[in-house]
Amino acid sequence: MRPAQPRRLALLLLIALAGTACGKKTEPATAPTPAAASTPAENAEWRGFLKQYQEDYFVANPSFAVVQGRHEFDGKLPDWSREGIGREIARLEAARARALAFSGLSPQQSYERDYLLARIDGDLFWARDSGAPWKNPAFYSGSLEPSVYLTRPYAPLEARMKAFIAYAQAIPGAAAQIRANLKTPLPKTFVQLGINGFGGFPDFYRKEVPTIFAEVKDEALQKELKAAIEPAAKAMQELADWLKSEQPKANDDYALGAEKFAAMLKMTEGVDTPLAELEAIGKADLARNQAALKEACAAFAPKASIAACIAKVGANKPKGGAVEGARAQLAGLKQFLIDKDLVSIPGSEEALVNEAPPYQRWNFAYIDIAGPYDKGMPSTYYIAPPDPSWPKAEQEAYIPGQADLLFTSAHEVWPGHFLQFLHANRSPFEFGQLFVGYAFAEGWAHYTEETMWEAGLGAGSPEIHIGQLSNALLRDVRFLCAIGLHTQGMSVQTCETMFREQGYQDPGNSRQQAARGTYDPAYLNYTMGKLMILKLREDWTASRGGRSAWKAFHDQFLSYGGPPIPLVRAQMLGKSEGGLFPTPPSAAKE
Repeated sequence: MRPAQPRRLALLLLIALAGTACGKKTEPATAPTPAAASTPAENAEWRGFLKQYQEDYFVANPSFAVVQGRHEFDGKLPDWSREGIGREIARLEAARARALAFSGLSPQQSYERDYLLARIDGDLFWARDSGAPWKNPAFYSGSLEPSVYLTRPYAPLEARMKAFIAYAQAIPGAAAQIRANLKTPLPKTFVQLGINGFGGFPDFYRKEVPTIFAEVKDEALQKELKAAIEPAAKAMQELADWLKSEQPKANDDYALGAEKFAAMLKMTEGVDTPLAELEAIGKADLARNQAALKEACAAFAPKASIAACIAKVGANKPKGGAVEGARAQLAGLKQFLIDKDLVSIPGSEEALVNEAPPYQRWNFAYIDIAGPYDKGMPSTYYIAPPDPSWPKAEQEAYIPGQADLLFTSAHEVWPGHFLQFLHANRSPFEFGQLFVGYAFAEGWAHYTEETMWEAGLGAGSPEIHIGQLSNALLRDVRFLCAIGLHTQGMSVQTCETMFREQGYQDPGNSRQQAARGTYDPAYLNYTMGKLMILKLREDWTASRGGRSAWKAFHDQFLSYGGPPIPLVRAQMLGKSEGGLFPTPPSAAKE
């Protein structure tokens, strides 16, 4: 389960285990500082090695390559045989050793090596150390995503139809490998994830894909498509049915354990803060946001309980539903960024908004962003409808109020993931365009929600503030549940209760989020990343004008692509000293 490939964010799980303020004019952002004349010259072999690593990565991870816009890999899937996974682990280990063997690197090249090593370590954790290939359906989910062929007009429809046919022809073999790899009994939540995810493909293949390609008039190609779809649909259905048969013996053995959880943080995000300290940091942020919610509710719904206040905000539903509501919000969010001069917008691209496909409804929202090699291609912000099997009241509650949705739209598009990838796609360091980490991406998107409120979004409206805080509390509980579920023996039910009682989330969302914590242990990265960015902003702007330097900070931060935030901190401050996180209030008093 490696964290979501950076172009699928909501994410990202799709983990492809396989998501600001006004001020004076500032100098444009710069990328990592090149080597000065007095520093060591660049190692001539390094560039070639790094380029070869990227090409080897594409060969081993063709689905990732396709999403980045390398369409010579269209239709291909990774080799998920036990031997194939072993070869990939060996490739990563060999590349890591080769990178460490380089000497005489310039400062810029040393930074690039640190970035590469961080990426390799993260991939090694998920493929080698976490046990995900043998246990977690999320390891495979992202690479099975076919939307690039269906919704991204990178080539004529007929050419994309041929690519989809090749993809569909590869599905039966991939499904067989997945089934061979998953060792039962599996955790209950993992089984359900697989049933929902794999089981969402058959109807999609049979009903929606032919409609998308209906205008292609080549009869022979249409016949080939039909012949490819049925075996693919059958393979996915059989995989889902097999998982259903495993439900009676499914267990609750989802926890990584404290040692592996700490290793995950270090290997994927460069964070080695002790778990007890991290938990205190998360609890402090939860308490901060709960206090702010209490104050906002006192203004918005005097004398009402917090739950009643949240319900009142949630009752103000977006006109026409969540998809239409989000479409209406994007232009205003973008204009707010321009008016407040919070961050540069490097390009004229816009994001589409559509309903999530049935195999991608494990979370409310995500964005599918075109990669750096697909120039001028659209990106799509997807929103999932409620599960039709839920009670009617829960389905209604799952649809967010306008204020809540506003900050989801900020998170996914302006100035969250979409804007971040506009910057990443223009990074002068190609590796940074391709490999954007979980905490960088989700931390930035979550950070922007609070920053937009601080900059004046909503003009001080307590209802709008409650929408922002609702999103913050959701991520705070994720942070604490991740630690609890994987290191403290917390049950899924206890986590679900936390989402409802401490995060004030609706029942359906609470149920989804508690389950997600078991198969996405890194979903603490939303709050963890946000807090690291807030601390970095505080430290960087302290000697550069404070709030008036926010735009310069944002542009500089985004110029790096998406390495672990501790690496960005070292680049921006010229040193790695200093705490990664704001000091919890209780610790500050000691």
